[in-house]
Amino acid sequence: MILLNDQLVENEQAHIAYNNRGTYYGDGVFETMRCYKGIAIFYESHYFRLMSSMRILRMEIPDSFTPEFFEEQIKELHEANELNSDHTRIRITVWRNQGGLYTPTDSTVSYSMEVSSLSHVFEHIATNEVELFKDHLLPLGMLGTLKTATKTVNILAGIYKTENDYDDMLLLNQNKMVVESISGNLFLRSGNIIKTPPITDGCLNGIMRGQVIAQLKRMLNYQVVEESITPFELQRADEMFSTNVIQGIKSISKYRKKEYETSAADELREFFNQKLFS
Repeated sequence: MILLNDQLVENEQAHIAYNNRGTYYGDGVFETMRCYKGIAIFYESHYFRLMSSMRILRMEIPDSFTPEFFEEQIKELHEANELNSDHTRIRITVWRNQGGLYTPTDSTVSYSMEVSSLSHVFEHIATNEVELFKDHLLPLGMLGTLKTATKTVNILAGIYKTENDYDDMLLLNQNKMVVESISGNLFLRSGNIIKTPPITDGCLNGIMRGQVIAQLKRMLNYQVVEESITPFELQRADEMFSTNVIQGIKSISKYRKKEYETSAADELREFFNQKLFS
C-alpha cells in the first residue's frame, strides 16, 4: 500500500490526474529516507530539505505538512505494509497540481509516500567500477542541488552505465568539473586530505554528504575541504567514494586503469553502522 494525499490505497488503485504537472513538466520534488525499525534516520534534515525545495519551487506548502504529520504518516505506512525488515526506504514525492502550461495557474500540491524493504546495514561492495559521463552536463546553480522530478542527466547516465557494463558514472557540470555520481555525492582522498565538490558546483545537497563532512571534521586523521574536482585529479587520488542515505558510504574500486584504497570509507562505514543501527 501507499499513501496518496493522506489516504492509504493499494498500489494498483493509486491513480493521479493524467495531466498533473509532475508528469507534464517534471514540476515536482522528492525526498528519499532510510528508516531503521520504522524511524527515519536524519529525519529533521530530510524534512527541512523537502520544505526548502518546495519553497524554492514556489509551491504552496499545506498547513498540515508539519514534522509530526510526516512522522505519523511514515509510521502508518510501515504498519499498513507489515514489512518483515528492520531496514526500509521511504520516498515522498510532491508535485504541483494540474493547471496552466509552463506557467502554473494553481500552486497547490499533491503527494505520495511509498515504502520498500532494505536487506542490510551499510555494506562494503567489492566491485564498483566507474567512468566519466560526458554526453550531457549538470547545470550550475541552486536548482541542481535539489531533488527535483527532472533528473534527465542522471537517467541518461544510468542507461550509458548499463549499456557499457559500468557500476556507476561520474557526472560533470557545465564547467567540466566532476560533481557527483549518478545517485550520490563524491569524495576523493589524497593522503589525509579529503575533497568533495562545493554546493556551488551544482552537486546535490545530500543529507549523507553533510553527515560525512561533519564526522570527518571530528576525526584527527583527515582534513576535509570543499573544492572543485577536475577529471585529472581522479587518477591521482588514493581513494574515492560516494555517499547517499540508502547505500551509506560506497567505495569506488576502479576508474579506468586506477584501482583505489578503501580505508577512509571503511572507517566511516563502521562509524555510521554503529551510530545508526546498533
